[in-house]
Amino acid sequence: MPRRVDLAPVLALAAAQEGLVGADQCARLGVARAVLARRAASGAWLRIATGVYDTSPRSARDHDARRRRAAWAGLLALGPGAVAVGSCALALLGVAGLPPTIRPEATLGESARRPRGLVVPRQFDDGMTCVRVGGRLVASPEWALAQAVPELPRRNGLAVLDSVLAQRMLTPRGLRRAHDLARGRRGVARTHDLWGLADAGGESPLESFARLECVDAGLPPDRLQLEVRDDDGTFVGRGDLAWWLGDGRWLVAELDGRDVHGSPEAVYADRVRQNAMLSTGRVVLLRFTSADLPRLAATIGRELARHRRRPAPAPAPVTATT
Repeated sequence: MPRRVDLAPVLALAAAQEGLVGADQCARLGVARAVLARRAASGAWLRIATGVYDTSPRSARDHDARRRRAAWAGLLALGPGAVAVGSCALALLGVAGLPPTIRPEATLGESARRPRGLVVPRQFDDGMTCVRVGGRLVASPEWALAQAVPELPRRNGLAVLDSVLAQRMLTPRGLRRAHDLARGRRGVARTHDLWGLADAGGESPLESFARLECVDAGLPPDRLQLEVRDDDGTFVGRGDLAWWLGDGRWLVAELDGRDVHGSPEAVYADRVRQNAMLSTGRVVLLRFTSADLPRLAATIGRELARHRRRPAPAPAPVTATT
């Protein structure tokens, strides 16, 4: 009868790695490969790449966790010296706006090697700087953006750029350096405008997606995060995207994301805030969800035409008061 093996240290380590563990890590903790093979054969664990096991394959994971899991898969498949790059680095850094699914990518600082299962080794960028996340090496925000943005769908590209500014991971100057690092990469030509559009006022991926829809339709908003005040100057709310209508009035688009606006408390707070904005008489309010994105720009365009939109005033105090 096989000796009982204490898996608690392995499972504790896996919990910090989105449920994944490497065979080399198990060996250092005294767990032999034969034990890993038995766990996989029983269905308790799942081998997802050479030497990489999922210790909780049936666990439900949200999008953020699945993206981090992909990043850990790449790191563990290539071993202790691996560096997470591109979208995987952004996922581990906590950048928002990535697609729901990303492929595991890492580098070893040497010529690209053959894929190991689902993991794609990447060429190491000469001069790439790194930071540590969870004890592992990850491309720095500047380098991770330079690697990822040229390969991402345009709307996700803008969303991650907005996110690093909103979270103050980079300054506008740092973002320009990242853009310079991206120049010459395959796919970067279709993203050059995104680097200039990036704005810390894009506080959620949905807002970034909506803004790009409007920009591409020739209807860029005049303000992001417009502060609305009543006649006494009291702050009553903030609008996600805003267009100046003239005569002291604004068209405001509110983007209702499930994560931020989904709870009953959030719904109530949104209603109170939006009613207060409307009561000023200076706001025309439209609400959208992710399902509305394909029609959002057309809706905005019709509303602007209906109100005979005028040119926006020069930036001053960003309020909706006259």
